[in-house]
Amino acid sequence: MDLHYTADVATDDERAAVDGLLGPARNGVSGAAARRQRHLLLPVLHALADRIGWISAGALNYVSRRLDVAPAEAYGVATFYALFSTTPRPPRVLHVCDDIACIDAGAQALCSALASTFGPAGESGPDAAATWLRTPCLGLCDRAPAALLATAGAQHAMVQLAPVDAEDLARAMTGTSNGAGAVPRIGGSELRLLRRVGKVDPESIDAYRAHDGYSALREAFELGPGRIIAEITASKLLGRGGAAFPTGRKMDAVARAPERPHYLICNADESEPGTFKDRILMEYDPYAIVEAMTIAAYAVGCERGFIYIRGEYPLAAHRIGHAVAQARRHGFLGNDIMSRGFRFDIEVRRGAGAYICGEETALFNSIEGKRGEPRSKPPFPVQAGLFGKPTQINNVETLANIPLILLEGGAAYARIGTPDSTGTRLFCLSGAIAHPGLYEVPHGTTLGALIEMAGGVRGQERLQAILLGGAAGAFVPPGALTMPLTFEDARAAGATLGSGVVMLFSERVDLPAILRRIAQFFRDESCGQCVPCRVGTVRQEEALHRLASDGTSAGRKGDVLLLDEIGRAMRDASICGLGQTAANVIDSARKNLDLFTSEAQQ
Repeated sequence: MDLHYTADVATDDERAAVDGLLGPARNGVSGAAARRQRHLLLPVLHALADRIGWISAGALNYVSRRLDVAPAEAYGVATFYALFSTTPRPPRVLHVCDDIACIDAGAQALCSALASTFGPAGESGPDAAATWLRTPCLGLCDRAPAALLATAGAQHAMVQLAPVDAEDLARAMTGTSNGAGAVPRIGGSELRLLRRVGKVDPESIDAYRAHDGYSALREAFELGPGRIIAEITASKLLGRGGAAFPTGRKMDAVARAPERPHYLICNADESEPGTFKDRILMEYDPYAIVEAMTIAAYAVGCERGFIYIRGEYPLAAHRIGHAVAQARRHGFLGNDIMSRGFRFDIEVRRGAGAYICGEETALFNSIEGKRGEPRSKPPFPVQAGLFGKPTQINNVETLANIPLILLEGGAAYARIGTPDSTGTRLFCLSGAIAHPGLYEVPHGTTLGALIEMAGGVRGQERLQAILLGGAAGAFVPPGALTMPLTFEDARAAGATLGSGVVMLFSERVDLPAILRRIAQFFRDESCGQCVPCRVGTVRQEEALHRLASDGTSAGRKGDVLLLDEIGRAMRDASICGLGQTAANVIDSARKNLDLFTSEAQQ
């Protein structure tokens, strides 16, 4: 795309898609007025992709004029996200997951079958009705193998398909699929966050209210902002997104920030391979997330909130959007919530296929209509976050704990789990497990006990390794089954609870191939902003591929040492958590599983 406007002109359908979101174009609108809508760039690009299937140069010219954004800048945003295409695509696109959980479930054979029938991934003729693409984790690991079908047009749709076989994928390429799926498997020793999943109609606000819905918000209004934060602080709730930062301390910092307005964000861009807990909460208990956001907003003084949902979660986006609309209709959002004089509303934003946008500052940039690249810290979000204002940002599971804390009290909540890891925790079990699903247990439950709740290792297979925390987590050996699942015990074992992933790999799995797929994931998902990550993720993958091929012992030893050097450089010098953790799994496989040890010692 040029730095200036080209002669390309938008079609009537493209203009209609843009105007349908921004409103009719008016002559004489000032540049300043248009720039105030810059934050709508991502929703506008979604509107084009939904209607047309891809984003043309003419459409980008029209968008740029409507929002007063340089064409090159709009192009930079459009090309940043994997779900958008600036080259022609058929109206139907089938995204087939070939990430680690789906590899274990036979994804490679499914991709080979698609290629033999419909041609290589991404290839299609000028008049083709459909194409297919390989894609990283779709967050459907409990039902692997998985796919996502996107159909553009006036009646655009996106449906999740899982589990799938070759016939399912062929039907998706040639016709339609309803995408219907069973209620997810849940379990655990103490269901608190999951108590309504599968039992309460997720689209009925009346059903939610009949099961304690909005009782916590009433309690919040009785307590007042200061006491709400005090109760959350007393609960010792730590963030459930991976960083494990004290939630009460973050809320207190935003509440005390003198600059206004304050913003609240629910980070629902759950893209860590192996993770699906936030998806299930949003799909099956969406009102709980809306209520939790409202309580948090009241506590820290926010009038406007955003929930940023990953673009590959169409059902979650639909149900959260429906819950927001119903809450607004029934007086639980809006200008005078529950007649208490408190004003707050929520806007749903869809991501577009960028793992990096799970990083909080990259997410801010994405909402603001920019490339999802992380910002340097400080300043921290509690000081200067979204639109440069103090911002409270938490992930879905963290927020979902807030109503429970208010209803039972912070001290009572802190008695669950261990002194340093309070409350229950959601764990996503997948891979070589008998009953994949979402399990809720108090912190301190051992890894072995959790696996037994899910039926143990699948069939007669022997356990080779367990991935904890996701692609940015760590491998632990079968001997780690006695480890208590707490933040402190995971750290002591050189691992992390991360995003709650517990993925089992049996001895039939080629573990070096899994490592190469993880390395490919980080290479593809790096935003490229900083050199250590941009170069390091590429060199890391290259070294793993060399180790997989025949070579001299000296060369293999050199590559093992190189992997260690690359990992240290990325951890020490990368701007954000992606680069800082991209080597963790590889390092843990070498240290905890003795993978490549013989080469390193030669």
